[in-house]
Amino acid sequence: MRTIVHLSDLHFGRVDAALLEPLRALVHSIAPDVVVVSGDLTQRAKSDQFEQARAWLDSLPGPQIIVPGNHDISLYNVARRFLQPLARYRRYITDDLDPVFVDAEIAVLGVNTARSLTFKDGRVNKEQVATIRARMAGLGPQVTRIIVTHHPFDLPDTNDEDDLVERAPMAMQAFADCGIDLLLSGHMHTSRAGSTAARYRIDEYAALVVQAGTATSTRGRGEVNSFNVVRVEPDRIEVDRYGWDAVGQQFSLMKTEPFLRSGNVWAAHTEGLFATGL
Repeated sequence: MRTIVHLSDLHFGRVDAALLEPLRALVHSIAPDVVVVSGDLTQRAKSDQFEQARAWLDSLPGPQIIVPGNHDISLYNVARRFLQPLARYRRYITDDLDPVFVDAEIAVLGVNTARSLTFKDGRVNKEQVATIRARMAGLGPQVTRIIVTHHPFDLPDTNDEDDLVERAPMAMQAFADCGIDLLLSGHMHTSRAGSTAARYRIDEYAALVVQAGTATSTRGRGEVNSFNVVRVEPDRIEVDRYGWDAVGQQFSLMKTEPFLRSGNVWAAHTEGLFATGL
């Protein structure tokens, strides 16, 4: 089994500082095999915000797979936005926009969906899909294949489809060809786990999509600050959602959702499901 801590939407420059140390301590106690951060490390892509994010990330265990979000591209500096959209991200966080971690049980690949031509939307292109195919080629059937993006590939029908990654159907067909199991994302500041089966009708294929809320931002959009712990086995994935308990001043386990794989189809397994309120 492999354990992944999935953080998202840190938004340094607009964080609740009281959450940083409890979250850091809890992540260490979980002892993850990989820490994933699915974008929006900063609020406005300023140097001091990236410095704060880098310092806090350095206090977490590794290895780390990090991708940028739309907030990590300068908004008001037009020249920087279009000529050097991720220069500060590359300088302070990582120069690798396609980070990858592979061991005997999991393959985790980060994909940059942030674009300078749009304020908040994201997209994937054919070159990125080709990279995914190349990176996932040759992996054994025992390896669980995981993609990390900022923008989500799936959302409930009640959400605006504009929030989905552009060219998602093209990417999803490639994911089916590669046997991608799990899609980790953020962006919406809300938590969700479910199957892609309803939105993408691909024969004998459905990935598990797991969306993280904001771990540390003050912009909760009706949800408490939260993050996910994903426990991966070859045919079973459990998603633990941890939420901030303002009374206890700690992150507590709120919900566990198990999913099972049959062939190349992931679906919820409700037996043993439990949830607790804070």
